[in-house]
Amino acid sequence: MAHSLVIDNISKNEGAIMHHKIFENYHSKDKSSLIALLQDVQEVYGYLPEKAIKDVAEFVGMPVSGVYGVATFYNQFRLTPLGKNIIRVCRGTACHVKNSANILTALENELGVKSGGTTRDKLFTLETVACIGACSIAPVINVNEDYFGRIAVKDIPKILQKYKSEAKLEKNTIEKINA
Repeated sequence: MAHSLVIDNISKNEGAIMHHKIFENYHSKDKSSLIALLQDVQEVYGYLPEKAIKDVAEFVGMPVSGVYGVATFYNQFRLTPLGKNIIRVCRGTACHVKNSANILTALENELGVKSGGTTRDKLFTLETVACIGACSIAPVINVNEDYFGRIAVKDIPKILQKYKSEAKLEKNTIEKINA
């Protein structure tokens, strides 16, 4: 299990510093710490940047290809940054029977990305999951920690607009603070 790092509101510059501090928690050339190291790096950056993978490989004494092999084998690891909002479409049996495939297609069309992709503006990442565990309100999607049940294709634009509006408000607030 990874040594949990508590990192709240970390900036990109602080992330670079934390990147090197992660290694202080581990013994050099210890391949058994590979997964924990990758988890900690991902906790800092939200994904596994190429430079971090190279640094981890050097630290544990493995070829970069070996570290990439581990990072791509486990679906917990990401090689690209996620969007601000993660949309998960349930593909479980109850949701499938209630046409979750149509929900997924509508989201892909509305966002302009396929499942597993992130929008250009980095506002949304679209994923599918085997089961969200809310079968009684199928079909279900969740966006971050918000669950939307018994949704129809017609509901998609309104749901997405909620998160677009929140992002715009946040951006405007930051601009006012920095002005």
